Amino acid sequence: MARDGEKTSVKKDSFLRRLGPGLITGASDDDPSGIGTYSQAGAQLGFGIGWTMLLSYPLMVAIQEISGRIGRITGHGIAGNVCRNYPGWVIWFLVGLLFVANTINVAADLGAMGDAARLVIGGPAALYVAAFAAISVLAQIFMNYQRYVSVLKWLTLVLFAYVIALAVVKVPWREAIAGLVIPKIEWSGTFLTTLVAILGTTISPYLFIWQSSQEAEEQRIDPKKKPLKEDARTKDRELWRIRIDTMVGMAFSNIIAIAIIMTTAATLHQRGITDVQSSAQAAAALKPIAGPFAELIFALGIIGTGLLAVPVLAGSTAYAIGEGRKWPVGLARKPKRAVAFYSVLAFSVGLGVALNFTAIDPIKALYWSAVINGVLAAPVMAMLMLLVRKPEVMGDLLVRGWLYWLGWASTVAMALCIVGMAVSMLLPGS
Repeated sequence: MARDGEKTSVKKDSFLRRLGPGLITGASDDDPSGIGTYSQAGAQLGFGIGWTMLLSYPLMVAIQEISGRIGRITGHGIAGNVCRNYPGWVIWFLVGLLFVANTINVAADLGAMGDAARLVIGGPAALYVAAFAAISVLAQIFMNYQRYVSVLKWLTLVLFAYVIALAVVKVPWREAIAGLVIPKIEWSGTFLTTLVAILGTTISPYLFIWQSSQEAEEQRIDPKKKPLKEDARTKDRELWRIRIDTMVGMAFSNIIAIAIIMTTAATLHQRGITDVQSSAQAAAALKPIAGPFAELIFALGIIGTGLLAVPVLAGSTAYAIGEGRKWPVGLARKPKRAVAFYSVLAFSVGLGVALNFTAIDPIKALYWSAVINGVLAAPVMAMLMLLVRKPEVMGDLLVRGWLYWLGWASTVAMALCIVGMAVSMLLPGS
């Protein structure tokens, strides 16, 4: 009877209301640097690289659902569980790499947003970089948590700009669909590097940390909820919610990525334009081919996704460091009750702004950020897969069956990515 009651309760909730950490995580995966990666993939390799998005979908769903389960079942994010179950040097090695990778990513995203704003309204890009950073930090610190999450949910709609961009260009659909469903593999440095970049962009450590921490946060601020390992009465409803939230969020992420790849393949690749280094360059390159409307849509999408992704990147850094130090953490806490947490968040964004005023090219730095993320992702995922089989961590709610094995498949895929990246760096002409 209790299970039937839970199903009835789920049906009464609105569909959008049930979506949360998974939807925001999936949408933030298509950040400006990710858009640059997908644009470069479409420009360099055309429609033939589209199949990688279908391949990555079940792997993304598995590892993100497992991350969400850890947060909801234990009441702690990934870093909080790692610091309680592994030696101290492990968490600080991983957090150090995460801080470097996320800060570089924040810098690149802010730089792309500044360039996109300059394309749309003119003026100095540096001014927009500082303005977007300030908006992001102030909103996270001073806006009510529930309202802020609602804003992030609405920002996900910006990603439909890339579906609109796809609709305004002429696409050879037979070739596009073939590239989506028929794997095409090239043993070249360019292909291997692009493949690693795509998988490294879609399966990133900051996404695991954000979703797990947000599940723990939403449980903490609701007085009616306890970690599921302490109160399992609603486990069926909650685990089903996490699964649907994750599946929808990751599907949303990959549909947008496919739209970006197809748009750039149908325009830039078909015209022989293969040297696209950033999302802003892709937007500018679209103008003479697909018209100013396509450029405008692409540029506005970069700004909107950046406003969504920068908080997730900086927030995941703050959650990881804060949980590792066992500080009070969470965007729902008042600033004076989580000073260290918010200080890390602001410092990460501030450092990202500073990188845009140095001789360091944030776009080139993204390559090394991808290397760090690749090196970091596999061990973090392996630790996750070990944690979810520990009764002292998960109680009676251990991850089993197909989800468990798909999680390991995702981990192995990321390990192979690291090998592929090393090979691509050693290949002549890569």
